[in-house]
Amino acid sequence: MLSRLSISNYALINSLDITFPDGLIIITGETGAGKSILLGALSLVLGKRADAAVFSDNTRNCVVEAEFHDKDGGEYILRRVITPSGRSRSFLNDEPVSLAELTAISSKIIDIHEQHQHLLLTSPDFRLSIIDHFAGTASLLDDYRKVYADYESKEAEVAVLEKTIAEAERDAEYRQFQLGKLAEAALVPDEMEALEQEQKALAHAEDIRSGLDSAYSALNPEDMSVAGQLKDAAARLSRCVSYNPELQGLVDRLESCRIEVSDIENEIETVSSGISVSPHRLAEVEERMSLIYSLERKYGCRNVEELIALRDSLAASIDNTGLMQERLTGLKGELSALKKQMETLAGQLSGQRRSASSALSVKLQEAVRSLEMPMAVFKAEVIPSGRLTSTGGDSLEFKFSANGASSLRDISKVASGGELSRVMLALKGLLAGYTSMPTMIFDEIDTGVSGRIADKMGDMIGSMGENMQIFAITHLPQIASKKGTHYVVYKEFGEDGKASTNIRRVEGEDRVREVARMLSGSELTPAALENARELLGN
Repeated sequence: MLSRLSISNYALINSLDITFPDGLIIITGETGAGKSILLGALSLVLGKRADAAVFSDNTRNCVVEAEFHDKDGGEYILRRVITPSGRSRSFLNDEPVSLAELTAISSKIIDIHEQHQHLLLTSPDFRLSIIDHFAGTASLLDDYRKVYADYESKEAEVAVLEKTIAEAERDAEYRQFQLGKLAEAALVPDEMEALEQEQKALAHAEDIRSGLDSAYSALNPEDMSVAGQLKDAAARLSRCVSYNPELQGLVDRLESCRIEVSDIENEIETVSSGISVSPHRLAEVEERMSLIYSLERKYGCRNVEELIALRDSLAASIDNTGLMQERLTGLKGELSALKKQMETLAGQLSGQRRSASSALSVKLQEAVRSLEMPMAVFKAEVIPSGRLTSTGGDSLEFKFSANGASSLRDISKVASGGELSRVMLALKGLLAGYTSMPTMIFDEIDTGVSGRIADKMGDMIGSMGENMQIFAITHLPQIASKKGTHYVVYKEFGEDGKASTNIRRVEGEDRVREVARMLSGSELTPAALENARELLGN
């Protein structure tokens, strides 16, 4: 149950901290006092998305905290903090949680019936949820939804795979042609660099050989080679070393120069003898380079490495088509098995729903008739929908008549707003025992009714309050006077003239005056006060 609600800086609420008991809790107040603001703040902490209108003072955080206790002594403290920048943070027992987690938790501990929610009676998903609660199909429905989700996932994978294979098959011939050309080229990494170097050497072979020969001739003039001259100079100088030992260094250096020049001569001879003047090889190299340049332009590649990568990718994609076909065959087999499993579970769901529909019809009809509709007829009918969805293969129709079975038709076409409100209340009362919901809030479910009908609806709400915590936000004195704890939402003005919403508990004569106000308006008459005492006494 909701035991405490704390609100700070929300709309017209500056600061509010209030505790609630178990049982029936009645909330009233004049139009515009802020009943909807109170409910809005509670909805915020239960996971509703926030907007800029939440702030009373846009320089401070908006904070809403709700404390719940279950029958086993468990405690849930939900807190929502909205910063002026719009950032939202959610907490469960002081631990951060996501907004989705907050919503999931709150949906299990409190149910809010807001104004016009009776229109949900026309929603196919809502109708099915009613029969599923009543029939106790939660576990079976969960099993079905897991299979359905798996089926949808694999069905989507099949669709993508079929499209990919179709595209691959359309392009297969062209890709095979591309692969053939690239494979035929027998490309080698770094090949172009080697070819370019060889092409330069072959194209200038004559010039290179001529240069080498000239260099060799310069090192070997007719009279004596440079190496010979260096050797002779070293020999002449070495004769003087015995007179001047410091000259040995020069002798050694001349010998080093002779050795180096001699090596250079030999290297020139070796390189020159290895130079090939081959127009045929030059033509082969240039033809190979032309082929590679042509492939790079044709396939939009910048170098040989990119051509090799394209070749390997094409080969892999062609091989992968066969693998995709195998995967597709396997997936279709899995889909077939899942469909059979899904159809079996959907059949079981339908059976449980049909078995429960008669009992639901009887119980709901009894409840509706107790709300001043003695001739009302209600029939819940499970009908095959013709296709499987996330809720199974059924739809649920609500047939209704306020005047006997002869005029039984779809409830959305024949029921008035007041009749829909009564049917919805009867449904909520019926399902309360099946959903194990500890707290339920009715926000003016009495819209469109009055008099004896309102009194009967109050009795039903009060009866529900004997087994669970019920909040009844109402504008009708017949409901406000039922046995329970009564709170009044009111608006007060500060010294600065600024309005703020607050709430207080009323008892005794204060409660009499509040019920009298609901009977007669702002001017309390003796008759209204007497009538209020009578209603409260009953």
